[in-house]
Amino acid sequence: MQCPKCGAEVGKFRNPVPTVDVIIEIKGRIVLIKRRNPPYGWALPGGFVDYGETLEDAARREAFEETGLRVSLAGQFHTYSDPKRDPRLHTVSTVFLAKAEGQPVGGDDALEAALFEPGNLPALVFDHEKILDDYCKSR
Repeated sequence: MQCPKCGAEVGKFRNPVPTVDVIIEIKGRIVLIKRRNPPYGWALPGGFVDYGETLEDAARREAFEETGLRVSLAGQFHTYSDPKRDPRLHTVSTVFLAKAEGQPVGGDDALEAALFEPGNLPALVFDHEKILDDYCKSR
């Protein structure tokens, strides 16, 4: 099948999948979620960008679905694209910084959500340890 606009063969190429992750701070602590699905473990709230959705809307939606928190985005932090960052497939994640108030509660893909001190984090899945290390160094 060919794209009607550019003539490129649709489905011929494998492309990375866009995702978002959100570093949510509440009174100096970081919100993490315990994943319901593989890979299991603690992670930043985040997920796949839906078709027709902006990165910002995806970040707010994923944060709310997984933590119950309505976040205020402070901007983009960095984009992570190592093909090995996600063992399931090649993803490219745009990481957002956000503020929120209240107590996080796990929902949707998250078994639980909790607040952690930046210097006392649990083991993390994906490349989230690197992301949070970069974030702490940038502060």
